[in-house]
Amino acid sequence: MMRRLALLALPLAVAGCVSIGGKPPKVLLTLRSQASLPPGSTQSAATAPTITIQVPVVPQSLATARIPVQTGERVAYVTDALWVEAPQRLFARLMSDTISAKTGRVVLSSAQSFSDPGARLSGELRSFGIESDGGNAGTAVVSFDASLIRGDGGKVEKKRFEARIPVSPIDAHSVGPVLDQAANQVAGEVADWVGK
Repeated sequence: MMRRLALLALPLAVAGCVSIGGKPPKVLLTLRSQASLPPGSTQSAATAPTITIQVPVVPQSLATARIPVQTGERVAYVTDALWVEAPQRLFARLMSDTISAKTGRVVLSSAQSFSDPGARLSGELRSFGIESDGGNAGTAVVSFDASLIRGDGGKVEKKRFEARIPVSPIDAHSVGPVLDQAANQVAGEVADWVGK
């Protein structure tokens, strides 16, 4: 009887020692579009031009939910802060909202764009983090190399967009708002370029 009780108690004792998953971060960050369609807005591809926006490619330092801080050749990450999802997906969604609101274009998903993708926007999110001066101050940098195919001709236009905003201190609570501001600035400039 004692042996059975000991065998039943063993999994409970082990469960108290094992932690599934890591400690949650103190701050989860996301991006909010400063230009978006009001609720209840209706768009139609029959009356407005369409655009398909692809999720940008990123360098390995951005292929994470962590916020990179670059000092010279070294890369570290902001402690206690994570994006709620991959930054390239957050940025693609921000561009979709901004382009739709500022240009009137109907933004299609990849699945919706098979028959007529309209214009196609893709690119590389080269920077999406903090450049540090080595102290506790730095600059939030969002840099996006965009590639746009406007129509059936297949001609590719390329343009680099970049926003730089000072941030101090570099911590979990300060970096989110300035990266959001920089990302919205870049998305607005991309929308103006797409809409011309």
